[in-house]
Amino acid sequence: MHRLLHLARAIDAVINPLGRLLSWLVLLTIAVGFYNVMARYIGRFVGLQLASNRLIELQWYLFSMTFLLSFPYVLLRGANVRVDFLEADWSAQRKAMVGFWGTTLLLIPFCLLGLWVTVNPVLQSWGLLPDGTWGQWEMSPDANGLPRAPIKSMVLVAFTLLLAQGISQAIKYWAVWCGYLQGAALPGVETELPPVE
Repeated sequence: MHRLLHLARAIDAVINPLGRLLSWLVLLTIAVGFYNVMARYIGRFVGLQLASNRLIELQWYLFSMTFLLSFPYVLLRGANVRVDFLEADWSAQRKAMVGFWGTTLLLIPFCLLGLWVTVNPVLQSWGLLPDGTWGQWEMSPDANGLPRAPIKSMVLVAFTLLLAQGISQAIKYWAVWCGYLQGAALPGVETELPPVE
């Protein structure tokens, strides 16, 4: 169990810095969006084309990355939405048992299914042809747009990180359920997210 808890701590150490990255991605998304709006209106006023499809697509790429990468961090911090009127009076071990089985039977298979379903579309986006050779990667249908492969790859990254965090949570739930972590904070319990410095 000691090795499994060490693995869970290692996974948590990888996921935890996502909070800082996500806060910067949100700020960057806002800055790009602000520029896009200002460029559109100022461009109309002065008669120049200041906005570009590349920046508009960058804005939704950044938003998509923020959305996709937030799931494992939210799971780590226990800030996910819960309906806990049933478990309000349960013991920590019973909550851990339900958390373990929910994570093991629902979250982990969902992540594996998500990975399985998205691998081929992502590879095709990178240019994998049906005959196994490689061609050009998928580009935006808009003029001067960004390639689609990098953002589609973020779906795989998100499912992989969520799977890893799900495994970490399952290990911690198991440890609480079996009594290895007496008096420890229950993983996945709703907490207030700390401010990102």
